[in-house]
Amino acid sequence: METTYLVVTTALFAAVVNCCPPADLSALLAFKSALTEPYLGIFNTWTGTDCCTNWYGVSCDPTDSHVIHVILRGESEDKLMIDKTGQISFMSGSLSPSLCSLDRLTTLIVSDWKGISGEIPACITSFSHLRILDLTGNQITGEIPVDIGKLGKLAVLNIADNNITGNIPPSIVNLRNLMHLDLSSNRISGEIPADIGKLSMMSRVLLKQNQLTGKIPTSITKIYRLADLDLSMNQISGTIPAELGSMPVLSTLYLDNNQLYGEIPVSILRNTGLNIVNLSSNSLVGYLPDVFTPTTYFSMIDLSHNELKGSIPASLTSAKYIGHLDLSNNHFCGAIPAGSPFEQLEASSFSGNDCLCGTPLTRVC
Repeated sequence: METTYLVVTTALFAAVVNCCPPADLSALLAFKSALTEPYLGIFNTWTGTDCCTNWYGVSCDPTDSHVIHVILRGESEDKLMIDKTGQISFMSGSLSPSLCSLDRLTTLIVSDWKGISGEIPACITSFSHLRILDLTGNQITGEIPVDIGKLGKLAVLNIADNNITGNIPPSIVNLRNLMHLDLSSNRISGEIPADIGKLSMMSRVLLKQNQLTGKIPTSITKIYRLADLDLSMNQISGTIPAELGSMPVLSTLYLDNNQLYGEIPVSILRNTGLNIVNLSSNSLVGYLPDVFTPTTYFSMIDLSHNELKGSIPASLTSAKYIGHLDLSNNHFCGAIPAGSPFEQLEASSFSGNDCLCGTPLTRVC
């Protein structure tokens, strides 16, 4: 799942060069002064005037010594340092606008430190060379900079697990090189931009656990490279676009815990490329589409906590593989089909229905 992210972070550690420009040195020292990291001592190496040599997390362009990478990861990546110190990574403070003086920066990763707060400096949108912006796992507040769309070369935007508020800026659709978008676990509100489909290079769109409203934009189905779509745990309403089932490389689809209604599009369960489908905890109605064949392969189908009715299609037993199936808390009736995948499922996968019977339930048909 992390292939895209790994590709664009290749060669983060540039060759050692002699000395960084005074302006870059000053910017880094001002950035450091706004942060406190008491356990790992990662800033202990930030001494002297040569920030291109042995400064932890800093790399420079070998041709002109300008700083191009600042990579400071917290507990998720620095396992060796944590094992050595016995401490969980924790850095407090804020992101100094002085960073914006690093005008050759291509990578800025300050992630998983838990205690960094304050807002994203608005001037960060002046980074004309920036390809990776990763501030995940902090306590950053405020809104996404309104001019975020100026970062024309940006490939990765990850600010998940913070306290970001406000709307998704309309200018975000100008990030035509964006491949990985993760705004999960914030307090972002408003609607997903209707023209998000302009981001044709994206392979991952992760917006779960926010306060998003409105409908799923049909334009999102035009992102033909999209493999992972997670809109779960929001307040999104409307029907599920049938076009989602026609997306050629879509592998995971999480739409659970929203306010979606209408029927399940036949195309979604017929899509042989989809591996995980979670539509649970919505207000979906109608019947479970009878579209399962010997080519059907799902690691998970979760349709629990909806208003589905009718019988469970016997064609499910012809599926090549269904690892997990949850049909609980609906209005299904009739006998549970015998055979795979039902023989390995527990009763909890069928509980809370009106009149289902047969194994693994105790109710006899």
